[in-house]
Amino acid sequence: MATEGGAGLAKSTVEKLSDAMGEKTKQLGTAMRDVHRQRRLILVIVCVALFLDNMLYMVIVPIMPSYLTMWEAQESNASRANAKAANASWTKVVLGPGYPPENEDIKIGVLFASKAILQLLVNPLSGTFIDRVGYDIPLLIGLTVMFLSTIIFALAENYATLFAARSLQGLGSAFADTSGIAMIADKYTEESDRSRALGIALAFISFGSLVAPPFGGVLYQFAGRPVPFLVLASVCLLDCLLLLTVIKPFGHRARENMLVGTPIHRLMIDPYIAVVAGALTTCNIPLAFLEPTIATWMKKTMGASEWEMGVTWLPAFFPHVLGVYITVKLAAKYPHLQWFYGALGMVIIGASSCTVPACRNFGQLIVPLCGICFGIALVDTALLPTLAFLVDVRHVSVYGSVYAIADISYSLAYALGPIVASQIVHSLGFVQLNLGMGLANVLYAPVLLLLRNVCQMKASHSERNILLEEGPKGLYDTIKMQERKGKGKTPHSAGEMEGNSVDSYHRDLTGASEEDSSDYEYS
Repeated sequence: MATEGGAGLAKSTVEKLSDAMGEKTKQLGTAMRDVHRQRRLILVIVCVALFLDNMLYMVIVPIMPSYLTMWEAQESNASRANAKAANASWTKVVLGPGYPPENEDIKIGVLFASKAILQLLVNPLSGTFIDRVGYDIPLLIGLTVMFLSTIIFALAENYATLFAARSLQGLGSAFADTSGIAMIADKYTEESDRSRALGIALAFISFGSLVAPPFGGVLYQFAGRPVPFLVLASVCLLDCLLLLTVIKPFGHRARENMLVGTPIHRLMIDPYIAVVAGALTTCNIPLAFLEPTIATWMKKTMGASEWEMGVTWLPAFFPHVLGVYITVKLAAKYPHLQWFYGALGMVIIGASSCTVPACRNFGQLIVPLCGICFGIALVDTALLPTLAFLVDVRHVSVYGSVYAIADISYSLAYALGPIVASQIVHSLGFVQLNLGMGLANVLYAPVLLLLRNVCQMKASHSERNILLEEGPKGLYDTIKMQERKGKGKTPHSAGEMEGNSVDSYHRDLTGASEEDSSDYEYS
């Protein structure tokens, strides 16, 4: 009897737990179907992907001395075994001609630049791919490739493997970063919401770059070299699973209603988009060029200690977040001044860059570095939403290619930085490098005046409005809308349809331009 009573109690408990789990699962499914909650989850997924990408980019910095020691030991062993010729030929294959094996600075520079170089090459293709298939599958591809890259980093024992892992990360970033930012722009259609969401994403990018070096250094010191990469790989895998749960990239997809995006080559020749892309490249050049050169300059000029060189950019995180916050608030109140916020940011970057060589101690150096990051926050937060707005009003509201152009702009600066900056310092000097970068930003700021009338552009009546079943503005729109609604519905008589179409045409003839009623692309 006691046994039967215990079995019944256990069965009752299991049934209650099962019912509770079923109820929670049902509530979770209902929450995920809610549009506002779903887009918040999408924002979390994208921010984690951007955070991981920048963590992986910078986490290797404190671990590089360990790799350098390993390479020196390998070269020493190879020389003892009379394998100098084989070692030289291996270096030539990996690095190309003109890279002497003893030049570790060039090796490290090429290693860091390889990600941005591959990202630069792949982005035109990834942008077109994203426009064709949507944002979710490319984001999943990017996260998967980044996961594989992180695992290879954890297992790497030589320069060739590290180079392959870094390049593979660039391939993943070309898909994950571009599709993630484009997905945010697509889900947040209101300009104020879009600016806020993109600002949060930029804050996560900055936070990833900030915490990566101490994170990597501490875990490497107490747990071993592979551990930081294995932790990042685990987070990346969880982000992939969350993406599959929330968005279901391989579920039912309404292909017939997908817009056909403007080709990337047409977006590149749009003068307004070209101005924004140039500003994004120019404003990021000081950061990309100072990261590989400032530590050596600090050691020679002010006798900086190791910890000072390690935390050089740590204080700059806070003004970057402040710049994002201020720009989002100002853009919500004065959206017509986005160009001014960008121009102001470039002037601040230019002035700060010019004052860096005048600093004589660590405390003084913090001020211009904070100014550079504050200015970059102004430019990025103001101009990234402007790209989406330009696509909305001048092209088709599909954002893969336009944010691929933005990623190309960033990648160009970071591809040149690790390789070119040290050469400029060696040939011309650190002072000349900073003055040139500062002057370039100050001179480019007036170019953003070309964007001052962008906010006054009227959004063309794109196909998105027709798909959302908003009222048509002209005869062409009405006919197209009737054709799309005709499937599965009782058709109107020809006379009724023609009458409605003509009435609509006469109502909106004065307000609809020829471009508004014909500038669509249909799939």
